Amino acid sequence: MPAYHAPLDDIRYLLNDVHDIGQLSALPGFEDATPEMIDEVLAGGATFCEDVLFPINQSGDAEGIALVNGEVKTPTGFKDAYTRYTADGWTAISAEPAYGGTGLPEMVRFVMEEMLCSANLSFSMYPGLSHGAYSALMSHGSDELKSRYLPKLIDGTWGGTMCLTEAQAGTDLGIITTKAVPTADGAYDITGTKIFISAGEHDLTENIVHLVLAKLPDAPGGTKGISLFVVPKFLPTESGGLGARNGVTCGSVEHKMGIKASATCVLNFDNAKGFLVGEPHKGMRAMFVMMNGARLAVGLQGLGLSEVAYQNALSYAKDRLQGRSLTGPKNPSGPADSILVHPDVRKGLLRIKALNEGMRALAYAVGIRIDIEHRHPDAAVRQDAEDIVALMTPVVKAFLTDKGFENTNVALQTLGGHGYIKEYGIEQYVRDARIAQIYEGTNAVQALDLVGRKLPMEGGRLVRRFFELVKGDVDAAAQVDGLEDFAKALGASFYQLQKATMLLAEKGFANPDEVGAAATEYLQLMGYVAVGWQWLRMATVSRQKLAEGAANARFHEAKLKTARFYFSRVLPETATLLTAIQSGSASIMAFAADEF
Repeated sequence: MPAYHAPLDDIRYLLNDVHDIGQLSALPGFEDATPEMIDEVLAGGATFCEDVLFPINQSGDAEGIALVNGEVKTPTGFKDAYTRYTADGWTAISAEPAYGGTGLPEMVRFVMEEMLCSANLSFSMYPGLSHGAYSALMSHGSDELKSRYLPKLIDGTWGGTMCLTEAQAGTDLGIITTKAVPTADGAYDITGTKIFISAGEHDLTENIVHLVLAKLPDAPGGTKGISLFVVPKFLPTESGGLGARNGVTCGSVEHKMGIKASATCVLNFDNAKGFLVGEPHKGMRAMFVMMNGARLAVGLQGLGLSEVAYQNALSYAKDRLQGRSLTGPKNPSGPADSILVHPDVRKGLLRIKALNEGMRALAYAVGIRIDIEHRHPDAAVRQDAEDIVALMTPVVKAFLTDKGFENTNVALQTLGGHGYIKEYGIEQYVRDARIAQIYEGTNAVQALDLVGRKLPMEGGRLVRRFFELVKGDVDAAAQVDGLEDFAKALGASFYQLQKATMLLAEKGFANPDEVGAAATEYLQLMGYVAVGWQWLRMATVSRQKLAEGAANARFHEAKLKTARFYFSRVLPETATLLTAIQSGSASIMAFAADEF
């Protein structure tokens, strides 16, 4: 049977030593969010994930959800777990106190999200979608919509969804056909069908608040004609209770490869009463609040599954006796050595470890900047944070989910035949991880967003700011004994990223296919460099801690060893990516359709 233990030592190290979580308590509204208080909250979250959610993960996968007469029944234990989840206040963790939230930094929810995804990804989808709906309404809803819906979303009594996708549209939201017709009472009749709607129907909450993209009768074409509407399953009464059932029903649920305990629904809207969020035809602006948050959350899904897969693969490798070490028996009194003595097994596990710890550091670097972006009194500091968050959002989403899926496969391979059967749990992580590369915009779409929108944004200001941060840390580390090799390795890959950036800027004007052909490799290249940047920061911190005589010396020594593995065995992959980018689009675009 699999096991999960929240990596609190690594989490505390990143929050306290690398990213300085203490700075958040200096921000307006976060005065009580001290490192000690945050640590206590996260320790409680770890216990909840380990003791309540993880035990129903495998059983939830095996049982799945059931659609009976248009109603979804979640697996055994899910409703009880959700009741405890809301009673413990986790749905309110970073929400505004004015509407019943606890007002903690977004960074705290960010860390909790990773642990939730490791413990039970399917369960995490339900409150995760609700938080996204909360964020969109908080940013763009009217005061009336906020007062009516936010308290219920925050306390978990009601759930939320985001309804974008249609069968004929997919990622191309400009061609959606869901209609919104104004009515005499100031509301709108919403008619259309949405597919792939996570948490679209379930029995965990008494009501579900759908945020639906639709087009008004006078809408211009494309995405400029999209509006956003609140469409509740049950219409609220004036007193805040449940009124009449609205015209939204679950037509079917998807039978999926993974996340089987998460209800993925086809929703039919038949003259359902909806309420406009924000301005007419400006729905994408509001929905992007939810979508960008969801993209970062999906990146954490890749990390969370990679972490739990690693823990179980490592445990198996230590206990599994098979073969002898190439340099002589390491367990001479036993029939064989553990498979951990074999270089290839070690290499796979170390790759997961190095990527997990580096990706966690990168994700948290983005998470803490979200709070700075929203709360810091200095406009210039807010802008710098916003730039890094915007640039790194597609990288976190795509790089962490690509590597998460790769890592769960390496973990499965570590177990050999046992990895392929259900009892050991790894095969579920592989199946669950696969969707993360697809939803909330496929990773190819994230790559196009990075090279087509984020790189040229504000005259290249975002990428210049990122380059300044990397260069500053590389230059500083190059002057420190023991860090020169790390700085040299990162500097070489950083130069390759700069070279690729200039190449795309030059070729893109003449032939946009050059950008499209290179986008995925470019995002991977930036991901490796961004993770390397975080490893350089961690190596700098751990070296200093050792110099100061830290009590947990073995922890910091392991950090430096892992950093060396990353810089010597993982980061060099950037050279291959640059070569592919330099090869251009000609060999890709030369084929006619009938030549494939």
